[in-house]
Amino acid sequence: MRIKEPGRDIDVVHDTDVLVVGSGPGGLAAALGAARAGVAVTLLERFGCFGGNITAVGVEGFAWYRHEQTVDTEGVGVEFESRARSMGAATPEPQSDSHAIDAEGFKCVADVMVEEAGIVPMLHRLFVAPLMEGNQVKGVITESKAGREAILAKRVIDATGDADVAYRAGARTHKTPKEKMMAASVMFSMTGVDKKKFIAHVKADPQTYADWESNEWSVETSGKEDAMFSPFLRKPFELARQDGLIPADLDTIAGTWGAIYDTGDLTYLNLVHLAGCDGTDPDDLTRFEMEGRKQAMHAVAAMRAYNPGCENARLRNFGMTLGIRDTRKIDAVYNMTAHDVREQGRFDDSIGIFPEFIDGYGILILPTTGRYFQVPYRTTIPQGVENLLVAGRATGGDRDSHAATRNMMCCTVTGQGAGVAAAMSVKYRQPLRDLDVALLQAELLRQGVRLH
Repeated sequence: MRIKEPGRDIDVVHDTDVLVVGSGPGGLAAALGAARAGVAVTLLERFGCFGGNITAVGVEGFAWYRHEQTVDTEGVGVEFESRARSMGAATPEPQSDSHAIDAEGFKCVADVMVEEAGIVPMLHRLFVAPLMEGNQVKGVITESKAGREAILAKRVIDATGDADVAYRAGARTHKTPKEKMMAASVMFSMTGVDKKKFIAHVKADPQTYADWESNEWSVETSGKEDAMFSPFLRKPFELARQDGLIPADLDTIAGTWGAIYDTGDLTYLNLVHLAGCDGTDPDDLTRFEMEGRKQAMHAVAAMRAYNPGCENARLRNFGMTLGIRDTRKIDAVYNMTAHDVREQGRFDDSIGIFPEFIDGYGILILPTTGRYFQVPYRTTIPQGVENLLVAGRATGGDRDSHAATRNMMCCTVTGQGAGVAAAMSVKYRQPLRDLDVALLQAELLRQGVRLH
């Protein structure tokens, strides 16, 4: 059965130079990059805060890959971390040379950065459809408490994570088959933890990255990771299953704890892994949001019973939404490859670098030897449409490259690069796919990005 929706006139409520759709690490970086390049920028977000995976999902381990020998990205992503520290919204991360970003505190950090840059904020508006003239994206239609509204823009950046704008505009995209997608996660935090007792137990029984390997999961490493400390938890859940405290068939609960505070908060617990969740299917999202919370409560019960320091702990909060790792990607002008991320790819149109950090599809390679790859501008340009760039985890690439570029700090690299490219395209009236790369790279360097 189908219902015909009647045609309607939609008010144009805003017109801008660069419109960024989605405000996660990629979108926020894109908006800041474009605004700092001197054009009018609007940042559109469906939730009531900016930050996406950091704030809405609650993934606080922003640069947990960083170690002494890591050659890391530079630019606005590192600024997220430093601003969070200076504003009291970060704490040292337990497994790396980085700071965990407090999800709640970063909502305010992001607000300040958006306001300082003169970006027009548009929260609580959901992207519905692109506005098209032929194959050119001219803006978007949104839905909100105000009904349907239109926003016009000279250039649009899709930072939705799922390539929603690109897909609906007719760009060539592909989606990982559901049975091969990386699992989704429900992130949660606990409170009431005895920090001294918890840390004493960690020191008495330290876990390593080799412990990630199990009957359920196979993990490929380079070998150098295997003996390194990891804040990993599996034993409490095995004991809870054996004793009948949680269902015997619930054998996927395991993973990492994030940061522990003197207040007794144990945050960004990444323990619930939900295979078969398509983040572009609202029925899947509904099912797995509910199932994920159920499993998280099982995890809390197991921690209380079998993890020293957690005897009096309880749930503090869930993230506002599921953490989705893997859905659509664009077919870009250049699609990154496994060779690029594993063998230090180099590109003339580099918009930034990222360490040799691969995490996903059963691969874990940490950047402990100074190796890194460059990210090309062409990976943000979708095939089949004009006036549109893509930032974040939906940029072009194969499976292994996605396991690298999907990570939040790399999303800021493609974000800032796309934002500056959109701004330069407007300022110099050049099409995005024909943009003078020298202009783009000069502005990125001015903004503190490392290109080579």
